[in-house]
Amino acid sequence: MKTFKMISFQFENNGQKIPLIDGITINQENQERSWILELFISKQYQSIFETYRDNEEEFGVLVTITSPDNEPAPFLVKVKAIEEIEENLSILLKGQLKTVRIKYAEKLLEMLLDENLSKEDLLDQFIKGMKERPRLK
Repeated sequence: MKTFKMISFQFENNGQKIPLIDGITINQENQERSWILELFISKQYQSIFETYRDNEEEFGVLVTITSPDNEPAPFLVKVKAIEEIEENLSILLKGQLKTVRIKYAEKLLEMLLDENLSKEDLLDQFIKGMKERPRLK
């Protein structure tokens, strides 16, 4: 097994980012190619995860691991457990890494090129976009 620090977490379908207090991502390195994601977050997001858990629904997420400069990795996961820890929550997710990686940098650059920006503005907007990771159209 390999463990990685989770830097950011967001839902793939609507782009909603969930601020992390802490998080880890574990590659189980098994035949099922399964991953475990554990998020330590504020209780204010409890109902979102309870809905997915109660419906036993699989959903897509984008997770940045190790460094904020890394491209977010797409996962298809299910909620396995929700535990209250004082005023916060531990959310345990299990799923697989999607095989098709999002080419975020290429998509961002393509979108910015369509805006006919000057070279300086293009570079500034690209650097800003790579740091902030806005949802792309």
